[in-house]
Amino acid sequence: MQIERIAAFALGDQGGNPAGVVIGDALPAREDMQRIAREVGYSETAFASRDGDHWQVRYFAPESEVPFCGHATIALGCALGQRFGAGRYELQLSGARISVEAVLTGAGWQATLTSPPTWSKPMPAALLAELLPLFHLTPADLDASLAPHLAHAGATHAVLALHNRATLAAMAYDFPAVLALMQREAVTTVSLIYREDADTFVARNAFAVGGVVEDPATGAAAAALGGLLVDLGRGASSFAIRQGEDMGAPSLLHVSVSGQKGAAVRVSGAARLL
Repeated sequence: MQIERIAAFALGDQGGNPAGVVIGDALPAREDMQRIAREVGYSETAFASRDGDHWQVRYFAPESEVPFCGHATIALGCALGQRFGAGRYELQLSGARISVEAVLTGAGWQATLTSPPTWSKPMPAALLAELLPLFHLTPADLDASLAPHLAHAGATHAVLALHNRATLAAMAYDFPAVLALMQREAVTTVSLIYREDADTFVARNAFAVGGVVEDPATGAAAAALGGLLVDLGRGASSFAIRQGEDMGAPSLLHVSVSGQKGAAVRVSGAARLL
């Protein structure tokens, strides 16, 4: 079994979020996928096998299966492109049908995923009151122009917008307590963001439920943020997310939204082989 290691949303020859990619004739047994993901040690490993006109795909973090992973989808798209050629690949996930497009550029392989449908809702006050102190935050640290929400694009993310870049850089949290909260609330990441301008965000994503402190690039959270912004009134447009800067793995995600509430979001990025 060949395990490919690819960093998605990379900036040239640096940064990006490493993912494992396993492409085979059939998906391994669930316990084997979990074991392999734990041995690979990245935040996610994608497993794919061809099934007629589409690919069956499952994603595993070191400690659990996740329903959708953006950076592993970008890595998978680039791996499929390398093996079978540039183009669009239809993916059947455990709970949704999505696609990924691979293209070879002068700088290497790039991919664009089209996410599952999106939704968002204001974060319940009780959950916010529990979450803030676990991240050593207070209501005064929040950006009043973008209230805390739960946002979904194949997986659910708790989104906290901060009004100060330095507060984002200082992110720290109580890992066991946040892990328990994420498991209880079925939250995949806690996404802390800083809006630098109308078309640029800086993000950090806590991923305790996956067994790692933080992801350097999180495509699923990027798609969920896109859906949230549309729900709050953003029209058809594109924006960028910089992530990983504060952990020494600078990454860049490009997000495109249709302006239609609930619609899929497109997230693009470059990949580099590890």
